[in-house]
Amino acid sequence: MSRAEATVARADATAPGGRAPRPLWSLGLFRSELVITFRRWRTLALLGVLAAVPVLVGIAVRIETGDGSSVGGGGGGGGEGPAFIAQVTNNGLFLVFTALAATLPFFLPMAVGVVAGDALAGEANAGTLRYLLVAPAGRTRLLLTKYATIMAFCLAATLVVALSALTVGALLFPLGDLTTISGTRIGFAEGLGRALLIALAVAASLTGIAALGLFVSTLTNSGIAAMATTVGLLITVQILDQIPQLDALHPYLFSHYWLSFADLMREPVYWDDLARNLGLQALYAAVFGSAAWARFTAKDITA
Repeated sequence: MSRAEATVARADATAPGGRAPRPLWSLGLFRSELVITFRRWRTLALLGVLAAVPVLVGIAVRIETGDGSSVGGGGGGGGEGPAFIAQVTNNGLFLVFTALAATLPFFLPMAVGVVAGDALAGEANAGTLRYLLVAPAGRTRLLLTKYATIMAFCLAATLVVALSALTVGALLFPLGDLTTISGTRIGFAEGLGRALLIALAVAASLTGIAALGLFVSTLTNSGIAAMATTVGLLITVQILDQIPQLDALHPYLFSHYWLSFADLMREPVYWDDLARNLGLQALYAAVFGSAAWARFTAKDITA
């Protein structure tokens, strides 16, 4: 199905008999947007790259520890990537945490930025946005549907990384009870539960970049320009977060608390930074979501 045909199908499915949209209309449009998004080759390629990261990390750790040595000299303290990597050979479940720590700073948000940047600008560039708005959708509903689709991609992308890592970890390393960052031991079932919570926390951490990308997508009719701008902003924020002289600004950058998900592997769990991260993502979503709505509802759609 071509993009134009898909847009026609969306309009037909969401505007039965020319009547005003009913509650099920939004669900139908959302379902259609999900199908279109996840059937694009670009989306499948992004998910494929994300799934490959845990495979590469797992194989690298397996090769490095093949002679019985430890990874990176054993790594201690802290709950970020290196400490997780040091535990992978003891329990493959740690590969889930390692893979998420490795992909969150760039790969995951970059994939989200690509999808978010193309959400509206891509429709305008293809000439389907005006036709889509012919349906009794309303710009607000369409914008909310686009954002919901982006968030669905955030969750799917995070779960792809986690499931790939769990599979590779089970194949290459032993599984069983695991030791938390705090030094206490928990059962494998509880470890799986925490892995799921961590995946959800990582997906929630992408809320801010998703809203930012959607806002950028309302500013241009070029999908490539919107995607490049969003990824460029992501890189800029990451650089700013590494400059010590700007430490007063760091707590307000959407990426600053991303690795706080590691606190879910402590006993007891440290909730402070997790709460700050979720609050900051909600703030970014509110600010840039409102900006996207103000821009999109007032924009003259010419394509």
